[in-house]
Amino acid sequence: MATTELTTTARAWLDGALRGICVGLFALLVLLVVWQVFTRLVLGQPSAWSEEAARHTFVWVSLIGIAIAVGEKADVIMDFLVERLPVPVQRGADVVAYLATLAFVLYVMVFGGLQQSVLAWGQQNPLLPLTQGQLYLALPVSGVLLTVYLTIHLVGTFFPGYQGHVGVDEDLEAAAL
Repeated sequence: MATTELTTTARAWLDGALRGICVGLFALLVLLVVWQVFTRLVLGQPSAWSEEAARHTFVWVSLIGIAIAVGEKADVIMDFLVERLPVPVQRGADVVAYLATLAFVLYVMVFGGLQQSVLAWGQQNPLLPLTQGQLYLALPVSGVLLTVYLTIHLVGTFFPGYQGHVGVDEDLEAAAL
């Protein structure tokens, strides 16, 4: 199997696994919120643990979803200026953007997230059977996932097949609806 095929297979597996995890966590989030509403409105005794669990599940879903969006290059970008530049300059702009984002992700999310998790590892959550450090692992885990996708995109800018930012003709009438 060629290196490109192996990379494509690994990337497809990672994409699928993350989507599956995200769908599962979102389903759990819906169940937790439904249970919270049921206990509050029907039983008259709100469940404190389900609110806390829903909050942390939402954080995990959001951060994994961000990694998926970056992997698909579906994250928010403002390339109306960049797409008008020559392709070699676009390549330079992409490299700078990926390196700046990678620096932020590594320092704040991975390094800072790991520090926060370690500091809070022994702190028991009063409502859930997990420590705060375990719950805080969402930040470094998503940081590692973002690092993988940003590195893939960064390496892709150096391949001969790099096409730059291809402008998308927006249908202004459809956008106004």
